[in-house]
Amino acid sequence: MKRTILSVVLISLFTFHFSLSAYSFAERIKDIASFEGVRDNQLIGYGVVVGLDGSGDKGRAAVQSIVNMLRRMGLTLNPADLKSKSIAAVVITATLPPFAKPGIKIDALVSTIGDAKSIQGGTLLLTPLKGPDGKVYGLAQGPVSIGGFAAEGGAASVQKNHPTAGRIPAGVTIEREPAFTLGNGRDIRLFLHKADFAVANEISKRINAALGGDYASAVDPSAVRLLIPDEYRDNLVALITKVDMLDVGMDMPARIVINERTGTVIIGKNVTISPVAIAHGSLAIDITEQPKVSQPPPFAPGGAETTVVPRTDINVREQKASLVEVSGVTLGEVVKALNLLGVTPRDLISILQALKAAGALQAELEII
Repeated sequence: MKRTILSVVLISLFTFHFSLSAYSFAERIKDIASFEGVRDNQLIGYGVVVGLDGSGDKGRAAVQSIVNMLRRMGLTLNPADLKSKSIAAVVITATLPPFAKPGIKIDALVSTIGDAKSIQGGTLLLTPLKGPDGKVYGLAQGPVSIGGFAAEGGAASVQKNHPTAGRIPAGVTIEREPAFTLGNGRDIRLFLHKADFAVANEISKRINAALGGDYASAVDPSAVRLLIPDEYRDNLVALITKVDMLDVGMDMPARIVINERTGTVIIGKNVTISPVAIAHGSLAIDITEQPKVSQPPPFAPGGAETTVVPRTDINVREQKASLVEVSGVTLGEVVKALNLLGVTPRDLISILQALKAAGALQAELEII
C-alpha cells in the first residue's frame, strides 16, 4: 500500500515537472494577471505652490487663485495689489490603489503649468483631487521635493533633474473609498496582463488542478473565467490568495526588441537564425576644411588684396568585410555567431533587419 502511494506521488511530480519543462520558465499567476475589479485609478487636481524664492510664475493665473482662496477665508484683496513671484500654478496627479480606505496616505506628483522656473522649497496648499467621475477622493498638501536644483547668474546656469516637477511623499490623504466589484457571487474573471492563448489555457488547467474540479476556463487570450466553489463563496480572499500563488509555465515568444535611439538590442531566448552568409562593411568619408589666408607682401602692386584660399582634405576609409556563415538554434549560438562579425550594436540593428527581410530570422522585430 505504501509503495503504491509513493508511486502515485512520484508520477504526479514527474508529470508536473514535465508540463513546466515544455515552457521557458514559470511565473506566479499574481505576477502575470489580475482579478476583475482589482485596478488603480487616477486622480488629478489644480493647486498653488507658495514659498518660492522668486522663481514662481510671472503670469496672473496663480495670483488669481490665491486671491480666490483668501476671499473664501474672509479677506478681500485686489489682484493688482498682489505682485509676487513666490507662487506657482501646478497640476497635482496621484494614483489611487485598489481597495484604498479613507485615511490612507499616497504620494502626489506636482508639475508646473505656467512659466515658473523652479518649485524648489515650495509648499503645496490644500488641494482636492478628483477622479474621472468628478468626485473628490483625496486631499493633497505638503512640502514639494524635486530631488535636484537650479541656479543661474548673468552668464551661466546649472541645473540638476527637473526643477519644475516634484513629489510630495505621503502628501495625499484618501477621503473616499472607490467603488469596485469583485465578482458577481457566481464567478470572477482573471485578466492577463499580456494576451496569450497558451498562457490562458495553462492558467485554467493549473487552477482546475489546484481546486480539484472543472472551475476555470479560458474565455479568450486575455481572460479566464473562474466559477466560485461553494466553500469559497463567503471567503473570496482565501480563493484569490490560493489562485495568485499558483505557478504557471510561460512560453517566451521569439522576439527581438530594438531601440534605435540608444542602439540597444534585446534578443529573446527562442530566437533562431537559419543558415545564412553575411558580409557587413562600412564606409567612412572624412572631409576637413582648413582655409588659408593669402596675405600680400608690403608695398605690393595695386590690386593686391588679402584673400582666403580654401583647402579641403578628403579621407576615405572602407572597412574590408568577408562572408561569415551564421546559424543558430539556441540563444547562445546566435550571440556567438553574431559576435564573430565584430559589429557595433547599431550595425547589428541593420544586420537583424536585413536577416528578417531575407527570411532567415525566425523572430518578431519590435522597434521602440
